[in-house]
Amino acid sequence: MILIQFTGLSGSGKTTLAHNVRDLLRNKSYKVEIVDGDVYRKTICSDLGFSKEDRCENIRRLFMVGQNFIEENTIVLMSVINPYENLRNELRNYEFVRTVYLDCSINNLIKRDPKGLYKKALLPDTDFNKINNFTGISDVFEVPSNADLVLKTDLETEIFSTDKLYNFILNNLSDFE
Repeated sequence: MILIQFTGLSGSGKTTLAHNVRDLLRNKSYKVEIVDGDVYRKTICSDLGFSKEDRCENIRRLFMVGQNFIEENTIVLMSVINPYENLRNELRNYEFVRTVYLDCSINNLIKRDPKGLYKKALLPDTDFNKINNFTGISDVFEVPSNADLVLKTDLETEIFSTDKLYNFILNNLSDFE
């Protein structure tokens, strides 16, 4: 099977596209699981903060969950920001991993801001509501240099990006069948 490691800033569409593609794949009788960083932050990763070390540990734990699903012959959609190139490359050492970068300009993400996180990240330092270490604003996001697929989610429609991702997964599944 295959594990898709999404990478992209908050609000770029990772979870939305994961759910869309999961539904399409399930309609074709594939077993599919979403490993969503937001969900697992509340459970197996609840002890982690947002330092570089903790972010890396978060990704490694989620990857272990994904590996368990792979062993059950399940397609895994790992929906996380995954900001560090060296860690993405570490996961790419596994032949079943593909990297999909959701590229969206910071200006569009600030406009979208579905969770209100950018608004809080852009508050003055003196505001107690300010989010510090926010990826893409006050913390690093390394643009992937070798993604297997790039989806320009501020230029493409949701349907177009979903279809592109769906076909990418189907084409890559043939490598394992």
